[in-house]
Amino acid sequence: MTSQMLKKALPLFTALAVTVLILTVSSILYLGREIFVPFALGILLSFILAPIVIKLQRYRVPRILAMSGAILAATVVILALGFLIATQVTGLVGEIPSYRVTVEQKLRSLSESAQAEGNGPFSRAAVALEEMAADIQKLAAPAEADANQPKPIPVTVENNGSVFATLSAVAIPLLSPIATFGVVIIFAIFILLQREDLRNRFIRLAGTDDLQQTTAAIDDAAKRLSKLLLFQLGVNAAFGAMTALGLWLLGVPSPILWGILGGILRFIPYVGGFVGAGLPMLLAFAVDPGWSMLIWTAVLYLGAEALLSNVVEPVLYGHSTGLSPVAILLAATVWALLWGPIGLILATPLTICLVVMGRHVPRLAFIDVMFGDRPALLPAQIFYQRMLAGAPQEAADQAREFLRERELATYYDEVALDGLRIAHEDVARFAVKGERLETLRAATLELVREVGTINPSKRRRKAHLTAEAAAAVDAVGPDQEVTRIVQRKGDLAPEWRGQTPVICLSGNNALDAAVTTMLAQVLERHGLGARHIALSELREKPPTAKDAEGVALVVLSFIEPLSTVHLRQAVRAVHRVAPKARIMIGIWRQRDPAMLQELQRRVHADALVTTLNKALAAALEMSGQRMAQAPEPRPAPRPERPGNKVEPEAAAVAL
Repeated sequence: MTSQMLKKALPLFTALAVTVLILTVSSILYLGREIFVPFALGILLSFILAPIVIKLQRYRVPRILAMSGAILAATVVILALGFLIATQVTGLVGEIPSYRVTVEQKLRSLSESAQAEGNGPFSRAAVALEEMAADIQKLAAPAEADANQPKPIPVTVENNGSVFATLSAVAIPLLSPIATFGVVIIFAIFILLQREDLRNRFIRLAGTDDLQQTTAAIDDAAKRLSKLLLFQLGVNAAFGAMTALGLWLLGVPSPILWGILGGILRFIPYVGGFVGAGLPMLLAFAVDPGWSMLIWTAVLYLGAEALLSNVVEPVLYGHSTGLSPVAILLAATVWALLWGPIGLILATPLTICLVVMGRHVPRLAFIDVMFGDRPALLPAQIFYQRMLAGAPQEAADQAREFLRERELATYYDEVALDGLRIAHEDVARFAVKGERLETLRAATLELVREVGTINPSKRRRKAHLTAEAAAAVDAVGPDQEVTRIVQRKGDLAPEWRGQTPVICLSGNNALDAAVTTMLAQVLERHGLGARHIALSELREKPPTAKDAEGVALVVLSFIEPLSTVHLRQAVRAVHRVAPKARIMIGIWRQRDPAMLQELQRRVHADALVTTLNKALAAALEMSGQRMAQAPEPRPAPRPERPGNKVEPEAAAVAL
């Protein structure tokens, strides 16, 4: 009784332990942010500088010298940016009071337009802006009144310590950022110095069962991460340079400041570039008496963001950073809560580092599952889940993406057929039945019909796929050679040149029709006319010898046949209706080589296949001129017992 209670309470204890762990880690990160923020910045800086150091070492530059040069260059760039920001802010602060007259004129014109318009939305917005300006003026009125009062002449007492006091007042506020910058540089230096040692420790954490594979995976992940961060830095710097140049041409004050700010804010996912446009647009509103500067500033930011997001970034590292959109937003929220604005900027790079660790360290795999953009399920599992949910259109959309990189036979074999094998197991144990089974069958047939209408592109272009389609393409591997063969009429043997030389007969299983339709589509796409017929149709209308004219191949298609006797009877029945046709048996669920060999021995068919690629290869081989001139010997069917001759009608019944 006690053990049963413990088993029931175990999930609750696990959830509590995970909650306590998350709260503990969050508290440590929040309370220790003075240490962890510089450390995180140092890690990211080391990842950015690592490719530069490695590149210099390839040119036989000593390691210490290469590292020192990279660190020195980064320090100079960061200090130069800080100096530019300080200079621009100082100049801007001195110019702000001169923009008051322009702002008041615009507000006055908006108020007049509002009175002329009436009670529309623009009029209400203009009135609100005018009231806001009036409130600000009221708050500023006492200060102005005090400024107009005569003031006593101030008396100052000079002493020798005033110089030191001035220096202290200037230096103390700078101590904190300078100290943080120094700690970041120190962390980056030590991480670069101990790069190999840290890699070995990470390999030990990931596991040493397969040292070669683990080392290769971690080295590849580190290179990819460094390349991604370096590209992001370059793209954001290009964004800042473009916007700074555009603002300078438009006449917006302090363009360098807004360019640097926009490049930094663009590290914030999705909205960073647009947030960086807020202050320049507000300044353009205050500077220009008209509206052209404000409009062109908005156009500048929208154009730069669209150009980089849709053209430059896909060429450099693709649309995806390896994180799901929900994960990016969640990470931005969490890191901003823990570390403030700097956490908001570091959210995406830090989360990318965590996801890379999760992909290579089994103990941290849950991070990749939660935050990575790769699907949590296998392609076949996703296919089956969508068919169960009755969502064939979603699967068709992903299939359309998949077919931009792979052939139809590959998609059917590696995704759809594997998914239907999983479905058949659930159907066989009666886990899926009734209405759910009908939904599964109807959705699968609709998907196959939809996919059959997708025309293969004559010239494939390198496309940036969705995360799900890209994961499926990586999982299935390259196409087989047979998928590149398309037969022409002149290449076919004479008996294969009819309109439908191939007849595909589907069994009675609920999923047989879908797989057989897939096979017919694959054969059609490769130049072999094929038609799908259900065995139930043949029972209603038994075939005759005339119906078999022009048929060169009959394919018996089953997810799983009833028995070996059932297969043998079906083969014999086909021989009697179409004695000149070859016979292929497709058993799409069977994967046991010994069982297949036994079936091949006991069932007299020309080919026994388990995948659509193998069925396509066998059909193409049978249809060629050379094969037609020198056909392979085929085992003769067993003679029927006297008095048991099967007529065509009886053959249909047997099928």
